[in-house]
Amino acid sequence: MPRPRKWRSVCTLPETTKFGPLGSSLDGISILYMTVDEYETIRLIDHENLTQEACALQMNVARTTVQGIYESARKKLAQSLVEGRPLFIEGGDYRLCDHGGPHFHGCGRGCRRRFAQDIRTEEGEITQ
Repeated sequence: MPRPRKWRSVCTLPETTKFGPLGSSLDGISILYMTVDEYETIRLIDHENLTQEACALQMNVARTTVQGIYESARKKLAQSLVEGRPLFIEGGDYRLCDHGGPHFHGCGRGCRRRFAQDIRTEEGEITQ
């Protein structure tokens, strides 16, 4: 019996979940689906410039797991760009970070939710 998948820690869901060529309909075009955890690896490694090891620590999985997720995500991005196919982000084995709750996994500098809380605190708003 295979080992159950481990939940991946994700800071926030993507603000935009549908991407694709402008001015074309989806009729007859096969859509590519990227999971939320694949999106998170792209965000952490390529956008936040974290190493795969730091990304793995933040997502609470092994580095080799991040490597596989990252490879899959990059193939989907490349396929979407080269073939002009729409890319939707949805699903996956993830849990949103609870940022201080009992299962807090220590989000790092790439945490979008923590960054938003820091800005609100600096502006004088009360955070929970």
